[in-house]
Amino acid sequence: MQLNKVSELMEQAGIPGRDLYDLPSSELTFPDGCHYRIEISGVEGPKALEALIKERRKRNIPVHRLVSFCQGGTLFDDAELKDFAQMAAEDKMEVIAIPGPRAGWDIGRQYISSEGLRCGMNLRGSDEIRKVIADLFRMYDIGMRGFMLVDLGVLAMVKKMQSQGNFPKDVAIKLSVWAGMASAAGGILAEKIGASSFNPISDLTFPQMAAIRKATTIPIDFYIWTFNSYGGENRIYDAPEAARIYAPCYFKFEPADGSSTTYSPFASDAEHIGLMIKKIKWAEWVITHVKENEPGLKLSEQGAADLFLPKI
Repeated sequence: MQLNKVSELMEQAGIPGRDLYDLPSSELTFPDGCHYRIEISGVEGPKALEALIKERRKRNIPVHRLVSFCQGGTLFDDAELKDFAQMAAEDKMEVIAIPGPRAGWDIGRQYISSEGLRCGMNLRGSDEIRKVIADLFRMYDIGMRGFMLVDLGVLAMVKKMQSQGNFPKDVAIKLSVWAGMASAAGGILAEKIGASSFNPISDLTFPQMAAIRKATTIPIDFYIWTFNSYGGENRIYDAPEAARIYAPCYFKFEPADGSSTTYSPFASDAEHIGLMIKKIKWAEWVITHVKENEPGLKLSEQGAADLFLPKI
């Protein structure tokens, strides 16, 4: 079949038939009319959050969303989670909490093999799903109002539970980069099964990104910097165009010289505190860079009204 015909069929299915090389500006914004926000990943506990808040206030920049407990919420006690929720609520930041245990933490070891990694981080069996759902309820009861999921099946199940009145609806549910969304088709699926925002893979081209935005309406995450173990992409100078194409979008930051082992439960508080200071510094630079190159793009103020802040 001719490729042009395939493109026509894709368009009929709601998916751009080609990547968008003209790089159209997104016509979407957040509810406040702004185009981009700042997300800080890997905020691992109250001490790290305290350092982040101090540095954010020092540099006078907004932080809208925290992706927290990357090592798994199970490994934090109730007091730590309550303190974290309290601080985030007071500083008007949404918390996307990560449940645990997760894939690779039970007896299955395929996930850590070179071939098994390609299968993703889906949960193994109903028992593992049960643990994760229990952890979501636990963190909700403590006050969290945002969660991150990796497994598409679990995301779809949570949406069904919400429709049945069996899971809270007053939450944000972010789909992780580990779900591997890399096209408009994946973005449509993420939105359809209940994601309130999603994180595509980090090395997409601008035309590929534009095609994803054309097909979706929910906020999209954009990695400014990623782990070396995940590719180590440094896209600081891409921020202005990314905000223009992807809006509404969240800019997110990972430690450049490191790996996902940074989020091991054995990493020290001092390591995480140091990372918070660096990430806020990078965020300040990116905000300045966007202002200089795309002055028409707006950054949300601290505590935007549509954020799902913790409730204490």
